[in-house]
Amino acid sequence: MKRYRAGWISDAHLGTRGCNATALLDFLRANDFDTLYVVGDLIDIWSLRRGIYWPQQHNDVIQKLLRKARKGTHVIYVPGNHDELVTDFCGAYGNIEIKQRAIHVTASGERMLIIHGHELDVVVSGSGRMRWLAFAGDLGYQFLLSLNPLINFVRRRFGLGYWSLSAYAKRRVKDAVSFIGKFEAAVAHYAERYDVDAVLCGHIHSAAIREFGKITYYNCGDWVESCTAFVEGNDGIVALVNYHPFSAARPGEHRTVELPGQNDEIRMTNVELMSKLE
Repeated sequence: MKRYRAGWISDAHLGTRGCNATALLDFLRANDFDTLYVVGDLIDIWSLRRGIYWPQQHNDVIQKLLRKARKGTHVIYVPGNHDELVTDFCGAYGNIEIKQRAIHVTASGERMLIIHGHELDVVVSGSGRMRWLAFAGDLGYQFLLSLNPLINFVRRRFGLGYWSLSAYAKRRVKDAVSFIGKFEAAVAHYAERYDVDAVLCGHIHSAAIREFGKITYYNCGDWVESCTAFVEGNDGIVALVNYHPFSAARPGEHRTVELPGQNDEIRMTNVELMSKLE
């Protein structure tokens, strides 16, 4: 088992059929952390309200997180919009801490703001009508996710690799309105008020590393499509980890990225990588 100074996961969406709990369990079993950040949407309460779906593997993920906390990992849970009810319980519970936002300081002294990101998404932070739109969009996204297994069953029959209809549709629609770019810029701008060098979020299921002035933007993706996370070693270097079962890369292979002021070429390599994974 590899041990890291810190790790970040987001958007597992336990309680939905799209959740890749197997890949997430592989990640949690293969790695240990001094501090593990759960950056929102761990449990999809929106989906559970529509109907209960809770297989054993989803329960195993929760039990694995609790076990890590009992063994000494500091688990910091920053709720998102799909598990926002958890914000009513902010506080410390042994080695588990629930916070609306957090500041992480890397071994190299870089300050990183940790938020889920829905705070900056106009679709979910607006009026009641906008909130209804977010629920409607979630239903459509879940429907597209449900088609992915059938599509890829057929593709495998023809010797073709993994392809995600939901990721394709998401890119086409959101690129058309420049949603992702605007979201990333808004998150980076928001982080400036916290006197940090970087910001890490989730929410939009699009793993990325971007530069916005003096702020580095990190998005750790999700465990529905990309199956990605970030880890930090004792040297302060943050690495993108891919556990997607259909990736051409070996599950658990690390792509190293560095914090502000370091190698920009490596950052671009990882951005290109994630565009291919989607």
